Amino acid sequence: MTTNRANWTHPDLQSLTQLFFEDVSRLGEFTEIPVEQVPSPYRELLGHTYHMTVTVENHHDSPVNVEVLEKKTTANHYSRKILLRRQSDNQVVQFGIVRLTKSAFSGEVWRKIESEQVPLGRVLIEHDVMRNVKLMSTWKIQPGPELINTFPNKFDVCYGRTALIYTNSIPAVELLEIVVDDA
Repeated sequence: MTTNRANWTHPDLQSLTQLFFEDVSRLGEFTEIPVEQVPSPYRELLGHTYHMTVTVENHHDSPVNVEVLEKKTTANHYSRKILLRRQSDNQVVQFGIVRLTKSAFSGEVWRKIESEQVPLGRVLIEHDVMRNVKLMSTWKIQPGPELINTFPNKFDVCYGRTALIYTNSIPAVELLEIVVDDA
């Protein structure tokens, strides 16, 4: 992982990946790059402050379903490793790790999130949760075995981002999102 600790801000890549990977190289080798250096169409997929659910659906011209691969729960956080799959052909279009602060959500919103049936962005949009997405970093990634086995097409490099979602002005969701252009 090529990062400069002095520049780390939340969400930090290491703390997110270590939720599910003892050795981050199983996921890939990450190099932080400025969003301006992310090639198109990845820049359009990652370099924004919108929900990835909507962005990925628009790019792939298909709604997406969420598949939870693994989850972890603590007293304060609910984390999950996920895939987003196109409804049109069930192809994986995004790999992600998300850590939610439990106290930021309640009632029906929390029940929908915890049901693991609807992508997080869709839940927040449908329930009109006040939210602000803050792009933290963009990453060039040489895929490790996990990503190689996740995406249907083979590739030498992919791109991702870390981001924060604020709900009601409180940082509530930390994200690592890795996308493919055309599955």
